[in-house]
Amino acid sequence: MIGIVIPAHNEERHISACLASVQRAIEHPDLQHQQVKVLIVLDDCSDPTAARVSAMGIAMLEVCFRNVGKARDVGAQQLLEEGAQWLAFTDADTVVPADWLVRQIEFGADAVCGTVEVDSWSEYGESVRSRYLELYQFTENHRHIHAANMGLSADAYRNAGGFQHLVAHEDVRLVADLERIGARIVWTATNPVVTSARRDYKCRGGFGEYLASLVAGTGHPPTEASVSSNVTLGTG
Repeated sequence: MIGIVIPAHNEERHISACLASVQRAIEHPDLQHQQVKVLIVLDDCSDPTAARVSAMGIAMLEVCFRNVGKARDVGAQQLLEEGAQWLAFTDADTVVPADWLVRQIEFGADAVCGTVEVDSWSEYGESVRSRYLELYQFTENHRHIHAANMGLSADAYRNAGGFQHLVAHEDVRLVADLERIGARIVWTATNPVVTSARRDYKCRGGFGEYLASLVAGTGHPPTEASVSSNVTLGTG
């Protein structure tokens, strides 16, 4: 079974598009013999996100952590208990491509780290867009880390200790732990997801705050946020 974990905190504006894209990925013809389960971890939601998810018939887990690392991990642990052999992660304000899951599985790796594209630059302008594109590596063997576009085997997740219960950079920590245990990680730009560039970002230290830092001219190139000898970028 493939398990997909999506944490959500007040995402009524984006969750429907996210889940529609995930459903398209599940329906890919190359996955027709695979069982796939999606679990939305609703973390302290006070808006209609739960109603939107329920209307689409998707499994939900309601928690009150206000901690994205813990939300991802609790969701992952539940799916592992249900028999998931591969875990895929994205965010509730993100749209995945139709071949998202297929490409992750085809690599035959312990973990796959993909890239992120921005849905619209209208809230930021051309200067921020240009700066982002200047710093970002849309290439194979990049070193970007985004929990919005990540997949790994059940064994790799367990052996690395899973997502730590961090309010930010939980993805960077997990990849560092994967490297520590010698996991084979594929860094690919062939399955990019598209995420929101909104200014009302949910997570301090995450991708939204990174974009905001580019407005102020304080954003650093991804290669400067080193967390190990080979792993860089902690923008969520």
